[in-house]
Amino acid sequence: MLGEGNLIKKFSLFLALSLITSLFALATPVSADVKDKEDRVKCRPVKVSAQANKKVSPPTTLLKRAPRLITISTNCGVIAIRTYFRDAPLTVTALTALINSGYYTRTQCHRLSTKGTYWIQCGDPTATGLGDPGFSYKDENLPEQEQDNYPRGTVAMANFGRPDSNGSQFMIFYEDSTLRSPNYTIWGEVISGIEILEYIAEGGVRGGNAEGIPLRNLVIERISVR
Repeated sequence: MLGEGNLIKKFSLFLALSLITSLFALATPVSADVKDKEDRVKCRPVKVSAQANKKVSPPTTLLKRAPRLITISTNCGVIAIRTYFRDAPLTVTALTALINSGYYTRTQCHRLSTKGTYWIQCGDPTATGLGDPGFSYKDENLPEQEQDNYPRGTVAMANFGRPDSNGSQFMIFYEDSTLRSPNYTIWGEVISGIEILEYIAEGGVRGGNAEGIPLRNLVIERISVR
């Protein structure tokens, strides 16, 4: 009986050690991933003030040469976006006109959504969500009503809640999202720099809300198109 008791104790100890080892193995990659992201994303503190609403002359013709890449230089690094010119020519043409006018220079990404849908909204010099360039254009390339219709990395136009009200503001989705009313023109996808958006999102929203001004500041210093 004594030998059997010792065997049970040893087996129990073995199970306990195995459980601890398993839990440690599960926890380690998560910690490493967070640390790796923090090491890769370095945000410089930048102070920007809300600007007066800017007006830009709308383009009168579509671009003859399709821009393939839009590069957003921010205080946290560079976000590169591949454009969908074939699917959204009006949108990419309008964005190119805004970029070339300097519309986005030193503007703050003013809104973050962290529950249900996952996006960061940028492109409003007033940082209120009410700014517009003085013109609007039609919706294009709207997805179907299906699961994850705005996948991670998707870049889509924001609007004013009615059809064909696209202006300057856009949303970048940092996680797969499902929108019941997919009314936002998709015009590109992030091909590098998605970790910047994830880092901003991990900081959360001011006041602890699910949606609002991000705690971590993301400022567009300039945008280039080519």
